[in-house]
Amino acid sequence: MNFPEGFVKKYEEILGDEARAFLASFDDEAISAFRSNPLKEAQGTFPDPIPNTPWGYYGKVSGKSPEHVTGLVYSQEPAAQMVAQVAKPSPGMKILDLAAAPGGKSTQLAAYLAGEGILVSNEISNKRAKILVENMERFGATNVVVTNESAECLAKVFKGYFDLIVLDAPCSGEGMFRKQPDAMDYWSEDYPSQCASLQREILADAVTMLADGGRLVYSTCTWAPEENEEIINWLIGTYDFELIPIQHINGMTPGIDLPETARMYPHLFKGEGQFVAHLQFKGQNKTGKFKPSKTNLSREQLSLWQDFEKKHLKEKLLGVLQVFGDQLYLLPEVLPDIGKLKIARNGLHLGTFKKKRFEPSYALGLALKPSQVKQSVVISQEDFVKYVAGETIQLGESLQNGWYQVLVQGNGLGFAKVTGNTLKNYFPKGLRFR
Repeated sequence: MNFPEGFVKKYEEILGDEARAFLASFDDEAISAFRSNPLKEAQGTFPDPIPNTPWGYYGKVSGKSPEHVTGLVYSQEPAAQMVAQVAKPSPGMKILDLAAAPGGKSTQLAAYLAGEGILVSNEISNKRAKILVENMERFGATNVVVTNESAECLAKVFKGYFDLIVLDAPCSGEGMFRKQPDAMDYWSEDYPSQCASLQREILADAVTMLADGGRLVYSTCTWAPEENEEIINWLIGTYDFELIPIQHINGMTPGIDLPETARMYPHLFKGEGQFVAHLQFKGQNKTGKFKPSKTNLSREQLSLWQDFEKKHLKEKLLGVLQVFGDQLYLLPEVLPDIGKLKIARNGLHLGTFKKKRFEPSYALGLALKPSQVKQSVVISQEDFVKYVAGETIQLGESLQNGWYQVLVQGNGLGFAKVTGNTLKNYFPKGLRFR
């Protein structure tokens, strides 16, 4: 591999005798991996698990497979999986994933939350926020709000609010050189220092959003000390933080002069490049006055939703019902009023109000477990291929007309209407493929 000028010399100085093996590892094939989704009711059996991880596996998954389309699996390389694993939140926590797209860390954090608490997944790029929304919906996370904001704007709303903040910071991307060689086009000897300046700006706002005793997990996909250990030293020197030691598993190595942190090098760790630090906030933040989100449904809209819920669901969904235009959403119960923020996904999209009726969303059919739904229809692998291409399905028997959760391999693929022995196609047009 032809490295940028100055890169080889820099890492020969940092790694010494290990530099040759480190540089040679860039000629090896990038490591592919994925995670299984514990939020799904029907689980799969996968070979080649990643050691010391709850849901990680080596290997590739097809984006056209039922496992992927129903959200049972999520592609994510092994080093990136370690960030949320270090964070390891407990159900019920209030969490911010500050730079969340495309969604690998957020889906993993949502898996740990298991539907309890709140996850605010933020992405400042409008285009990438849309990808984040798509991935969070497929994963079936019900307690997630996706925002499209700067850290500065979020800090005005969430002062002293979060129990845990994860920042996988924008960085020089050295750890992606093997997987994405075009990342080298942006690299220069000054680039890590430029990135570090932005990282400090984001972190300054992040600190104000931590609740007393809250935790911060900081990570990058680079090895540059300017963006890693130097940032952590700045954090500890500027704010009241204490490092929480990270267990070095699967070939992780201690950070440079910061043994509590972790580095992942591709010649030692089976994956790409990553740095992770885990800190606990010992200072005090002024807590903002949080106005809770309130329902804004009309009497007719509430009646239509309750009628659908009673007919089709085995249990009442908990949260705050809000309508935006004709779209109905379910927000986490203890979420403050976020009306001043740019929202990409305002909680779980339940469906659409249409002329005296309610139509359930694709997202709701993905998020609900089959055991939560009164009526479902199972389709075969052959019918799955037809359904995702937009075709109607002929069933083997006539069913009572109405809405059914479509199931493939035991997991939801949205809702669809059955008329007699015909399953109409409600798979979103923008997601269809052959």
